[in-house]
Amino acid sequence: MRITEAARRLGMSPRMLRYREALGLLPPVRSRGSHRRFGPEELSAVAQGVELERRFDVSPAELAFGLRVLSDPAVAQAVRDLGLRIGRLQAPRRALDFEKEKALRLLQGRPPGTAEAPPQGRPTGAGDPRKAAGNAEGARHDGRAPSEKSVTDGSATGHRPGQTSHRPRPGRGPAPGR
Repeated sequence: MRITEAARRLGMSPRMLRYREALGLLPPVRSRGSHRRFGPEELSAVAQGVELERRFDVSPAELAFGLRVLSDPAVAQAVRDLGLRIGRLQAPRRALDFEKEKALRLLQGRPPGTAEAPPQGRPTGAGDPRKAAGNAEGARHDGRAPSEKSVTDGSATGHRPGQTSHRPRPGRGPAPGR
């Protein structure tokens, strides 16, 4: 179909359709004699462009520039540089930058003046043979398997390692703090 019929079907003027063509928003298809012929594919492409303009509140010229940014690497780089300069874009993080930031966050979480983070989650009595003797690998003093609440490292409750939290210490009365 010719431009007047296509414009009528799309609900716009032939002049607007020519403007969109000049911006590069139409597929480049021309028949012999340099007249543009519109088929279903061309009408669909124009309708899709109009829908994008409405959805994102942009003009045909802005949409055409967006397509140019996507298709021309030099334009894309120039727009990216401007975006970085005015703060609309952030520079992409490289893998080494991520690892450096991670290490700095870990270092900042330590108390000032410490060279190494304190060990966490050590088994009860680990490193101390006196404590490990009666509590080898977390076993309870009565030979039963440990449970989460029965054997503590003393950090939260004030109990000695190997002591159960539900029974008083033998021969000493209730545990301190009870």
